[in-house]
Amino acid sequence: MRPAELAVIGGSGFYQMEGLQEIEEVRPATPFGDPSDAIVLGTLRGVRMAFLPRHGVGHRLLPSELPARANIYALKSLGVERIISISAVGSLKEEFAPLHMVVPDQLIDRTRGRAGSFFGEGLVAHVAFGEPFCPDLSRVLHGAAVEAGASAHLGGTYVVMEGPAFSTRAESALHRSWGASLVGMTALPEAKLAREAEICYSTLACVTDYDVWHEAHEPVSAEMIISNLLKNVGTAKRVVDLTVQRLPKERTCACATALADALVTPWHLVPEETKLRLAPIIGKYVGLPTG
Repeated sequence: MRPAELAVIGGSGFYQMEGLQEIEEVRPATPFGDPSDAIVLGTLRGVRMAFLPRHGVGHRLLPSELPARANIYALKSLGVERIISISAVGSLKEEFAPLHMVVPDQLIDRTRGRAGSFFGEGLVAHVAFGEPFCPDLSRVLHGAAVEAGASAHLGGTYVVMEGPAFSTRAESALHRSWGASLVGMTALPEAKLAREAEICYSTLACVTDYDVWHEAHEPVSAEMIISNLLKNVGTAKRVVDLTVQRLPKERTCACATALADALVTPWHLVPEETKLRLAPIIGKYVGLPTG
C-alpha cells in the first residue's frame, strides 16, 4: 500500500473529501483501539492523502469520547507526515467573526482526563510543545485560505474545553481575560499526540459563533454551529486543495525530529511490549521497523 503523506481530520460537518482518486478504505488496528471511523485513502493532485472524520460519519462521538491516540497512531502507521485539522470554534474576539477562518498558533488546555500521550508503561518522553502547531504548515494553510477567498487570520490562542456543554458566561469572560481568541473542544490531545508522533499538525478553525460573551449576538447552539460550518465546508475543501499544491516536499520544521531529545528512559530498561507497541513512533531512534 502506498504511504499517505498528508491527512485531513474533518470536524463537525466536514465528513468527506471530494476529488480523491485511487480511493481505498482502511481500518488500521492499533494498540489503542479503533480509530473514529474508517480512513479513506486517495490521491489528490498527485499527493497520497488520508481522510478521517473525527467524530465518525454521522457525528456519533462526543469530544471526550474521541479515540485520539488510535486516530493519530493509525495515521502514523499509514506514513502520514502532516495533518490538517478542520475544526468548528467559537470566537472570543470581535475581529474573528462567524464564517471567518483562523489558523491559531497557541493552545490552552482545559480538558479533563483525556489520554494525552503515547508514552508511559516503562518509557518516558517529554516533547517540546512551545509551538503546538507546526509553523511551516500553518503559514501554507493560512496562505491557501486567503487565496481561497476566506476572511482568514494567522495566529491566535485556542482554548480547548472539555464539553460537551458550551461555555458559561463566566467561563467565556475568563477565557477572554486571558487574551484567548478561540474556544473549541477537539485540538487537544490531537496536537500533543501528533507532536509525539513527529507529525506536523495545524488547525483550520472555522468560526461559527461568538460563544456567549457577545451581547449583540445570540448565544451559541448546536444548530448554529452546524449551519455556519456547512456554509464554510466548500471553502475549507478549497483550502485543503490549495494547501496540497503548495506544500514543500521536504520538512525542515522541528516537528519532524520532536523525539530526538525527548526519550528519557534508557533503552535497556524499557519493557519489550512497550517497545513493540510504539515501534511506528520510536522505531527510527532505536532500530526497530516502523512499518
